[in-house]
Amino acid sequence: MQRCVAQLPWQHNIALLEKLKANEERLWYAEKALAYGWSRDILVMQIGSQLYQRQGQALTNFERVLPAPQSDLAQQLLKDPYNFDFLTLAQDAQERDLERDLIDHIRNFLLELGLGFAFLGSQYPLVVSGKEYRPDLLFYHVNLHCYVVIDLKMGISTPTFWADEFLCGGGG
Repeated sequence: MQRCVAQLPWQHNIALLEKLKANEERLWYAEKALAYGWSRDILVMQIGSQLYQRQGQALTNFERVLPAPQSDLAQQLLKDPYNFDFLTLAQDAQERDLERDLIDHIRNFLLELGLGFAFLGSQYPLVVSGKEYRPDLLFYHVNLHCYVVIDLKMGISTPTFWADEFLCGGGG
């Protein structure tokens, strides 16, 4: 089988050569461009946002609460930090402003999250153990076959109900 760089258009290869020094990174971006059908512009945007360095770096409890194959896949899919440069929020923006802007830019937001995320809603009512919660954003991940709940925080976040109980099956 051909190496992935041989399957990419010439302009993709030029971008990989011009923008990246390490062969390991070039190969990684080439594989992702093929797998996700990135245009040259999307490839350049992903390189510029340093997707390679951010992939799989999010702090999670997946290793503790999920079986090994699923926890590894879930960890690889999440980035840290996420790049929301496409938003234009004022310095004094609140979480509701962040949520509204993300929904307005859902296409760009889904591209930043990565492949496999389906947006289900905002402030979607969920009943867990008889109590109703309304997460800021609710997604379903088609590869992981699970819900992904995002509770937005404008400052430094601390562990919450979603991370420990709901996201990884601890509470129902």
